[in-house]
Amino acid sequence: MGGFLIDFLVCGAGISGLLVTRELLERGASVMLIDRGSIGSEASWAGGGIVSPLYPWRYNDAVTALATRAQHAYPKLVAQLQSSTGIDAQLNVTGLMMLEADDSDRALAWAEHNGHEMASWSPEDIYAREPGLAVGFTEALWMPKIANVRNPRLLKALQHYVASHPNASIAEHCELLGLNCTQGRAESAVLGLGGSSRKVEMGQVIMTTGAWTGNLLQQSQAVLQVAPVKGQMLLYQSEKPLLKGMVLNKGRYLIPRNDNLILAGSTLEFEGFDKVATASAAEDLHTSATAMLPALSTTPRIGHWAGLRPGSPRGVPYIGYLPGLQNVAVNAGHYRNGLVLAPASAELLADIVMNEVPGLDPAPYSPVMRLHDRESERHGLGAPQMGPKWQSPAIELNISDA
Repeated sequence: MGGFLIDFLVCGAGISGLLVTRELLERGASVMLIDRGSIGSEASWAGGGIVSPLYPWRYNDAVTALATRAQHAYPKLVAQLQSSTGIDAQLNVTGLMMLEADDSDRALAWAEHNGHEMASWSPEDIYAREPGLAVGFTEALWMPKIANVRNPRLLKALQHYVASHPNASIAEHCELLGLNCTQGRAESAVLGLGGSSRKVEMGQVIMTTGAWTGNLLQQSQAVLQVAPVKGQMLLYQSEKPLLKGMVLNKGRYLIPRNDNLILAGSTLEFEGFDKVATASAAEDLHTSATAMLPALSTTPRIGHWAGLRPGSPRGVPYIGYLPGLQNVAVNAGHYRNGLVLAPASAELLADIVMNEVPGLDPAPYSPVMRLHDRESERHGLGAPQMGPKWQSPAIELNISDA
């Protein structure tokens, strides 16, 4: 590694980085994918894998457009990866039941407008579907076509695909230290690997660095509003199936897996880059989980972890080129919907950097256009406070014509 030309340097190997890399490879490009840690070990691994925003009608049209496109893409993606790698990511269409939503009229209107199947359910419907739920639920919204994916297996399949591709290389524990730029273009990158730094020449750079994106770019002209939002999860192992499908109540959810695992999530915590899983959060999650499904009170808890989501204004990701840099693009800021939006946002980013006609209007996601309208970025699902800084320094951007 060093002193050679590649088409794309992709920085950050979570779900976004892996899928962007796959898109570029499928279109004939050469790609080097790097990550300062291990492949897929951050938010992409830590999430639940629901292929839908939790309350989709509460997001704006930009998120809905990506989510709808991604939901249609997932079956083909998972099938192709299983065929090429032998790894089944277990896309499971279980449906999603949203209990006691307080804006159901708005939800039903959204579903009709956007062509999504949704029904309003009575208590009889609820308990006919899920007899193990706690008593007392009076209404629900039911979306039968919502799926979940086994995200750790999806990440393994993507890693296998990239690692075995002749036009790709992967470097784990490799950090982007700087970009050497002239006349608004990044000509080379300085990477830190194994205690030494090396220069890599490339055609373009793509930042898929999740919650760390805002800090990485803090010295550039594009201070994107991306900041960490901590989420904690619990994992239960049942001896028998306890749920037929996913259940959501008061922002907390339960996800059944094929092997009788049940995931319970998740918290929303604004504590900077702290990823410590806490006993208090575990008990809070357990209380929420058992309030939905009492059988979990006697079901063994076998896992508890935390991850950092990339929070952004309104939960709309930044997708496109950075201001002042013709060949440095970003795909980050998906907030709670990284897995949900990943196939569609990766496809859109690849369309942009390969100069192909995009399948979606790129304007709502453009860093350039959104930085021109900072006032609007302060509203909606707003970017959280940054909190303590990430320990690694921001990258150096040596822009000679800035």
